[in-house]
Amino acid sequence: MSDLASLLAKSRISDVITELFNATDRRDWPAVHAVLADQVLLDMASVGGGAPGQQTPQQITAAWQGGLKHLIAVHHQIGNLRISVQGDEAQAFCYGTASHYLPNPSGQNTRTFVGSYDLALIRQDGDWRISAFRFNLKYLDGNPALEKSAGL
Repeated sequence: MSDLASLLAKSRISDVITELFNATDRRDWPAVHAVLADQVLLDMASVGGGAPGQQTPQQITAAWQGGLKHLIAVHHQIGNLRISVQGDEAQAFCYGTASHYLPNPSGQNTRTFVGSYDLALIRQDGDWRISAFRFNLKYLDGNPALEKSAGL
């Protein structure tokens, strides 16, 4: 792969990863679905998400929609993105935080997950799609029982 092709691929991959988090924050589930491969190895075990396994975009978006529906706001912030491209496959790493906001009687209205993401991507029909997604929790700050505090 030429330097120019590599730079272009990395730019497109960066856009796909950014769109995943931006679309999740907007709760734009069709846009989340659009950046995922037909099958995604999803690993959210570090935050109690069960054993890693293959899931469809429909399964992922349904789970995320259900898990985030009661929150007033969700905000993801990523940084230190590193991307490695080998032909039609890529690996990416970034640090990330996810903040959840839900006013409740306890006054503890936020929960923040801090960690890193490991992602794999494949080029599918000319477009890059996320084929593996793992969140590695470093720490959780704030109200771990946010929804329960609000009586949900």
